[in-house]
Amino acid sequence: MNLKLFFTPTESQQDLPTNAIGQSIKHLQDDGFDISKMDLAFVGINGRGEADLIRAKFFALKRSLATYRIADLGNIQTGSDEEQTQARVREVCEFLLSQRVVPILIGGNQDLAIGQFKAYETAGKLISVLNIDAFMDLEEEGDTSSKFLNDILMHQPNYMLSYSHMAHQSYLIDAAMLKALDKLYFESMRLGEIRYDIKQAEPLIRMADMASFDISAIRSSDAPGNPKAQPFGLSGEEACQLTWYAGTNEKLSSIGFHEYYPSLDDDALKTASVIATMIWYFIEGFYNRKDTGQFNSDSYTKYTVSFEGTDDTMTFYKSRLSEKWWMLVNYGDNFMDRAYIPCSYEDYTAATHGDFPERWIKAQGKLV
Repeated sequence: MNLKLFFTPTESQQDLPTNAIGQSIKHLQDDGFDISKMDLAFVGINGRGEADLIRAKFFALKRSLATYRIADLGNIQTGSDEEQTQARVREVCEFLLSQRVVPILIGGNQDLAIGQFKAYETAGKLISVLNIDAFMDLEEEGDTSSKFLNDILMHQPNYMLSYSHMAHQSYLIDAAMLKALDKLYFESMRLGEIRYDIKQAEPLIRMADMASFDISAIRSSDAPGNPKAQPFGLSGEEACQLTWYAGTNEKLSSIGFHEYYPSLDDDALKTASVIATMIWYFIEGFYNRKDTGQFNSDSYTKYTVSFEGTDDTMTFYKSRLSEKWWMLVNYGDNFMDRAYIPCSYEDYTAATHGDFPERWIKAQGKLV
C-alpha cells in the first residue's frame, strides 16, 4: 500500500530540544521510511487544524527511557463527505493492523470510529469496543457523531463481541439507552464509579481491541475545546490514567482521540496539551506491556474457587509480571469453548465469598 497517496505531509517541528519526544518520531516522507519497522503510527485528521496543534504539544514533551518506534504519517486527505473519509480511515487502519502497527487517530469527529471499527472486518475474529464519552451517541436525530454508535452496533456482518461505555454522566444519558446496553450484556462505568476507584476501570479497558475517546468526557475546566464540555467530567489526570491503562492492554490495537475544536480552546491551547499528554501516557503504557496471555505458563498463578454446597467452581489467573487478574469462562462442551475475561482482585474475593461476579455473569450471557 502506498501510504503517501492518502496523506498530506506535516511540517517538521523546528527547534525541538534533543530530549523532546518529537526527535524520536519517524515521518512518512523520510528517506528509507519503513512502516513495518514501526510499533505505532499517528493518523491525523486536520479539518479544524486540530491534529497539527496536538502534534506540536506532543512533540515538545520529553522522552522517557523507552525505545520508540513511532511514525507520523501526516494528515489523511479527507473525502468529499463523511462516508468517504470514514472509508479512507478504514483502509489506512486495515493496512496498519495488517502490519501489526497501532493506529493513533488524532482529530476529527468521533464518527471516524466507524472507519476504525470497519478496519477489523477482515480480521476474522470477534472484537471488543471501548468508548470513553460523556454521551451515549445513540441518538436518533442530530449530527453523525451523535448517532455513530448505531452504525457500529447495527453493522453487518456482526463481529463485535462486546461494547463498553465509560465516563458518562447519568443526567446526560437516556436511561433507556443504558438499559438496552445491559440487555445486550454490554458494560458501562459512569463517571462517579471511576472517580470512586479508578483502578476498577482497568479490567474494563483491558477487554478492548479498539478504543475511542471523545474529549467531551473531560471537564470543561481542563479541556474547554469541546462544544459539549461539561463542568463535571474526568480531570486531565484521570484521562491520562485511563489512557495509560489502554496502552498497557496487550490486545488493544487502535485508539482514537476526537472532538477537539481549537476555536473553543483557551489562549494556551489547554485542551491540545491535555490530549497530547494523554497520548504520551498511552505510548508509555504501550512500552510497558508485560503479559503474554499464555495462562498455562509459569508467568501466571492459577486459583480455583469452589462454591459451598455445589459442584460449581471458578478459575482465576493472576499475572506474576503485572499482577493483573483474569477469570476463565467456559461456554460450551468443547475444550476450546472458553474465554479469559479481564477482571479485578475484587472479582476474585467476591467469588471466594460465594458470589458470582457481575462481569462473569455478563460474559456468560454474551458467549453462551
